[in-house]
Amino acid sequence: MAFANSSISDVMAASIQARSKSIADNVTKNNGVLAAFKERGRIKTVSGGAGASGADIIEELSFAENGNGGAYSGYDLLPVAAQDVISAAQFGLKQYAVPVTISGLEILQNSGKEKMIDLMEARLEVAEGTLANLIAQGIYGDGTAYGGKAITGLDAAVEATATASQTSTYGGISRTTYSFWRNYCATSQDISSATKVQTVLNTAWANIIRGSDAPDLIVMDTNFWKDYINSLQALQRFTSPGVGSLGFMSVKFMNADVILDGGVGGFAGSSVSTEGTAYLLNTKYLKFRPHKDRNFVPLSPDKRYAVNQDAEVQIIGWAGNMTCSGARFQGRVLATTV
Repeated sequence: MAFANSSISDVMAASIQARSKSIADNVTKNNGVLAAFKERGRIKTVSGGAGASGADIIEELSFAENGNGGAYSGYDLLPVAAQDVISAAQFGLKQYAVPVTISGLEILQNSGKEKMIDLMEARLEVAEGTLANLIAQGIYGDGTAYGGKAITGLDAAVEATATASQTSTYGGISRTTYSFWRNYCATSQDISSATKVQTVLNTAWANIIRGSDAPDLIVMDTNFWKDYINSLQALQRFTSPGVGSLGFMSVKFMNADVILDGGVGGFAGSSVSTEGTAYLLNTKYLKFRPHKDRNFVPLSPDKRYAVNQDAEVQIIGWAGNMTCSGARFQGRVLATTV
C-alpha cells in the first residue's frame, strides 16, 4: 500500500545523502583515534577489489631485508638472486547499517514539508549517534563482535598479549610464523607512582622506535590517563594544538600526542579486564579505510516498504575497515596496579 505522501522516500533519502558528510565528521569527532587519524591524513577511501577471502583491502608491507646487499671489492661478483621481501596484509570489508524508519501514521501527522524535515532531522541525529558509537566500539575491538563481522580494530592490531606469546593471525599473516608481525605488549604493569608510570612508558617507547620512526599518538583509557597526568610536573603540561583542538584532552610524551579516549562510555581498553590501558601507535602504519561508495550514505534511493506494515525504511550504510602495514611499530601497555 502506497503512502499518502508519495514523496516521503525522496525526502528521507535526500536528507540522508545531504548529511552523509556530516555523519562521517560526527563519527570522526566522537573517537579520539579517528580524530587523530583525520588530523594526520590517515583516513583513506578504498574502491574495493576481490582477494582470496572475498572483497579485501590490501596493505603492502616489507617483511625482510634484501639478502643480496653487502660490501664488495673491485671485481667481486655481486649476488642477484631473487628476493622475496614484499608481501601484503588483507583486511575484509566490514559493513555497518542503521535503518531509519517512519510509519504511515507519522507521515500523515507530519505531511507538511517543514514538519517532515524536522522529523527526519530528529531521526537522523539518533542514527548518527548510533553509528558513531558502533564505529568507535569497532575501532577498539578485535573484529569478533557481531559474529566476526565487526571492524578489525586495535585489539587485533595491537593485541593484549605479551609479545613473545602472540600466536594470532592478523590481516591474514600468522604471528606464530612471522615475529615481525607481532606488536609490542607489556602486561601486568605497575603505574601507581610517577616514577613507575614514566618508566613503563619509557620502556615501551624504546621497544617500538626505529630511528626517527616512532609513535606519534598515545591513547589512554581513564585509569592510565589519570596516573600519567599525575606523573607530570605543572610546567611539563602542555597541550597539542592539533588533536586537542578537536575536543580531546591532549598532552605530550616524547614527541607523541597523548589523548584521553576513556571517560563515560569510552571504549579504550574496555574489552580487556585490566586497571589501565595505553596504546602507543605509529599512525604511519595504521589507516581507517571507508569504501568510497559506502561512506555513510543511503543504501538505496528506492522505496523500501515493510511487507506487512504501514511503514517505510531508509538505511544509512558504511563499509570499510581499519588496516595496518606495520604491526611491530605499535605498542600496548596493560596496567594492573594504578
